[in-house]
Amino acid sequence: MVESTTIRLQTKGHCDITDITRQVAQAVAESRVESGLATIFLAGSTAAITTIEAEGGLLSDFQAMWDRLVPRGIEYRHDRAWGEGNGYSHVRASLLGPSLTVPFTNKRLSLGTWQQIVLVDFDNRPRSRELVVQIMGD
Repeated sequence: MVESTTIRLQTKGHCDITDITRQVAQAVAESRVESGLATIFLAGSTAAITTIEAEGGLLSDFQAMWDRLVPRGIEYRHDRAWGEGNGYSHVRASLLGPSLTVPFTNKRLSLGTWQQIVLVDFDNRPRSRELVVQIMGD
């Protein structure tokens, strides 16, 4: 059986990290599927999905890592094409990726104790984001 649902939210940009664990868990709990896989897919090319421990210090470390790895304020050819100044956000998002698959059993996500599902918005401005949660299993 396959079911899909959509999660819509507003993000702030600038490496804003939003914990979406509760919304994904709710989608799984409300589905007719007892055990299987939940795939979370973000429609967009300037944000990404991952898991992390959503602890303040670690979130700051994670954001600082992106500034070191893919810095803002240097030339990105994409910026010449569109003039939006968000070339770095596309590169960051492509490294992290637009989707995540999480197994679940008895309608409960199989996440670790300190593991949360997060959306990371790398864009240089606030955005409306849409995630598709596709639930597959028995």
